[in-house]
Amino acid sequence: MSHLIAPSVLSADFANLQRDIEMINASAADWFHVDIMDGVFVPNISFGFPVMEAIKRYAEKPLDVHLMIVNPDQYIERFASAGAAMITVHYEACTHLHRTVQAIHATGCRAGVALNPHTPVSLLKDLLTDLDMVLIMSVNPGFGGQQFIPNSLNKISELRKMASAVNPDLLIEVDGGVGLHNTAALLQAGADVLVAGNAIFAAASPAGMIAELKQIEGGLVQRA
Repeated sequence: MSHLIAPSVLSADFANLQRDIEMINASAADWFHVDIMDGVFVPNISFGFPVMEAIKRYAEKPLDVHLMIVNPDQYIERFASAGAAMITVHYEACTHLHRTVQAIHATGCRAGVALNPHTPVSLLKDLLTDLDMVLIMSVNPGFGGQQFIPNSLNKISELRKMASAVNPDLLIEVDGGVGLHNTAALLQAGADVLVAGNAIFAAASPAGMIAELKQIEGGLVQRA
């Protein structure tokens, strides 16, 4: 399988949001990555349902919704109704994670779990068979433009080995500090989905940057 590119809408120009959505539609990108922040789980606030519904109105590709919020269970049905195709919750925010994953699947959405930099991938051992995706945070969540944490590569490799035995189709997504300088290494480690914000929207040609990220090869791990 070829890797997927998911531009982070959080880095778009919100004064020209429709323009940037249409750029992603026309580009080589695969998904829209939508970061929802509540100012409690992370020290920042992004946007809520009205903006997400506006994105969905124009988006022609799946919405990959990343909930960086406390008590995500109470909003799962609402995000599904607002247009999410994939809903990712944080391991650190869910008391009953298996129940939360079941609730996501019950809406018809695919289910992902995100891990902060300090959270070991081994904690997902008993849940891997139920997941569609694991999101490795390669920066501390809450702000764009941070530096990539190198240990993320080790976490991706460890997770790929874990998943190969029980869920070889598991997608591994990486979010934070992703760019041309580390894409090949991320793919080599076993990543499937790359989230990029500043690297894309700060480029002279965002669509050109998406195409470059899409074309990089890294010796992808062969799925069983």
